[in-house]
Amino acid sequence: MSRFAYVNGRFVRHGEAAVHIEDRGYQLADGVYEVWAVFGGKLADAAGHFARLWRSLDALKIAHPMSEKALTVVLREAIRRNKVVEGMVYLQVTRGVAPRDHAFPNPAVPPAVVITAKRVDRAVAEAKAAKGQSVVTVPETRWGRCDIKSIGLLPNALAKQVAREHGAVEAWFVDEMGLVTEGASSNAWIVDAEGRLRTRDTQANILRGITRSSLLDVIAEAGLPVAEQPFTVEEAKAAREAFITGAGTLVLPIVRVDGAQIGDGAPGPVATRLRRLYIERAKAAAI
Repeated sequence: MSRFAYVNGRFVRHGEAAVHIEDRGYQLADGVYEVWAVFGGKLADAAGHFARLWRSLDALKIAHPMSEKALTVVLREAIRRNKVVEGMVYLQVTRGVAPRDHAFPNPAVPPAVVITAKRVDRAVAEAKAAKGQSVVTVPETRWGRCDIKSIGLLPNALAKQVAREHGAVEAWFVDEMGLVTEGASSNAWIVDAEGRLRTRDTQANILRGITRSSLLDVIAEAGLPVAEQPFTVEEAKAAREAFITGAGTLVLPIVRVDGAQIGDGAPGPVATRLRRLYIERAKAAAI
């Protein structure tokens, strides 16, 4: 199947898509991105992702490339052209193309926009969730504005490589106090020894995950105890359950942390239930 990408106002074949050599995203990581899960050809958690996109752009003083209504049309067209029923759509906005200089272009240039979409085999994803996955821990090495969904992801890429080399699906960053902050591309959760769901609060230097936020609504509706409270690696290893959340992983049970077995080594009932409830809610609310 031919794939198509949206690049600065037009759709082109994926293999022919390109950006200018002086795009500030390419040279300076001067940009942001968003990823929507796609269910039934529709955008999941759409409002949350749009709100975070605008917030990230505003934080970096990058102009909004188009209205939310117009962007929704383009995202849907990317999904349609790529015949994605179940999958993901990726958006990247950079400050644009200008002669290389650390300071912003003066006068300002139009922001550059790239959108791609791809299919995800949900059967494979469900099999991975049913098996449970592993994470490893790495020192926190990122900048102080992880709340911005910046494309400057070198520490995250290095952490993901460590995870891959250890046969794990994700790496959890651990700060100087020994507390888990979040994953390289996900938020981290446990069900602690007392049965409470715990995840790092967003006042800390973490990304304000949209799947995380939606799951908190699901948890409230289910009446489960939850605390936005950090946890140590040792608390994670002693937890009843662990899992990660993100647009790519949804709610993914974790059964090993740094090789240590969590609980009985199988996905627990809470994570399994929350994955089902989240997917049901996301499908129902997708646009």
